[in-house]
Amino acid sequence: MRHAKNLNTIKMKQLIQFLDITLTGLIAGVIFGIWIGNNPQDLSAVTYVEQQQNTIRALNVLMPILGLISIILTGIYAVLSKGEKLNRNLLLLATAFLIISGLITRFGNQPINAIVITWKLENIPDIWSTLRDKWWSFHIMRTLSAMTGFALIVYVSIFNKIKGRNV
Repeated sequence: MRHAKNLNTIKMKQLIQFLDITLTGLIAGVIFGIWIGNNPQDLSAVTYVEQQQNTIRALNVLMPILGLISIILTGIYAVLSKGEKLNRNLLLLATAFLIISGLITRFGNQPINAIVITWKLENIPDIWSTLRDKWWSFHIMRTLSAMTGFALIVYVSIFNKIKGRNV
């Protein structure tokens, strides 16, 4: 009976680990892709607003939901790693980095998004470049935080495989 319970716990942990790596990897990948491919520094006002509004419409609701699920999964993964102190602590640290990324998004990027989405292309305010630069600074911070959280999750998962332990 105890063996079956341990096996179920291991399978649950493996499922959580798989979902966590997959979802957090997708989130970190999207954020990283924006960082690498969508630097708005040299864009004209109209091009910037068109690009930013399109991105806001596509991601402004979806990404925070996925981010919250990722934070929850990472927290559960940490709890399921309670017998492995280092791994648990690294996963709690990963959770903290993901939370930081979410807070930067919520209180840094999203308020700017709420302003930019209202702009008309024929009447872009003079402050557009100031808000663009602020948004970009927040984006770099959340990218580094999300990538660090993701890297910690992957490290814990690979470390377990290398050591030959069940995750």
